[in-house]
Amino acid sequence: MAVLLVNLAAASAQTPTAQTPTPGRQTPSGVKPSAAVATRSYPPALVESGRALFRRDCSFCHGRDAGGGESGLDLTRSKLVTADVGGDKIGAVIRDGRPGTKMPSFNYSDQQIAGLMAFIHTQQNNALRNKGGRKGVDVSDLQTGNAEAGKQYFDGAGGCSACHSPTGDLAGVASRYEGLKLEEQMLYPDHAKSRVTVTPASGQTITGTLDYLDVFTVGLIDSTGVYRSWRTSDVQYKVDAPVNAHMEQFSKYTDADIHNLMAYLQTLR
Repeated sequence: MAVLLVNLAAASAQTPTAQTPTPGRQTPSGVKPSAAVATRSYPPALVESGRALFRRDCSFCHGRDAGGGESGLDLTRSKLVTADVGGDKIGAVIRDGRPGTKMPSFNYSDQQIAGLMAFIHTQQNNALRNKGGRKGVDVSDLQTGNAEAGKQYFDGAGGCSACHSPTGDLAGVASRYEGLKLEEQMLYPDHAKSRVTVTPASGQTITGTLDYLDVFTVGLIDSTGVYRSWRTSDVQYKVDAPVNAHMEQFSKYTDADIHNLMAYLQTLR
């Protein structure tokens, strides 16, 4: 596929040219780029075709200029984009999607993928030239705390160890999440783990995983995997959400506490 996409790009107007990269220049992800990846140029018509397709189908998640959007990554700072050669990695993600994530698959032609590749690489090149204008957060930005102080806070004043264990639920957490995703998990735990107990007029309680809740309806998945719901006016219910305890910490955290906790969590691999 890589050869095909490069040929398509060349056939559109002119052969992409590689320039010598500025010595010492690095990508936002900290990976030193090669001349083939960081400075390639593409025919303007191909870039524009990719821009139009990207803004139609991809901008809702990744932003109009591939710099990150409602729920998608900043592609100008993507390690996959940096490592992509001739669409070999970008094309695979577009065609196959990312199972288990919000990234769907697209049935695009080779020409369309070539345009998207050209546009995304061009946007990454532009981002590299605009120093100081990055919108994302690097992993290194969140590595400024003191891990030992974070461990002391975890075991002591923070009270974290009352619910969490570095060898239990948090074992390997830094291998599952990194950077901002890890901090988000620390500050706003997964709502999907919330439990709810519902007590109807009969007095027999039903406990399960909270699946739906608004002013009118409360719904849960019970222990057999069955969805059950009630009108909130007909029952009493209590939600036990992990996020609640974390939200109560917001007024107690200092900036140092958060940085130190992050440093400690990053050691749990």
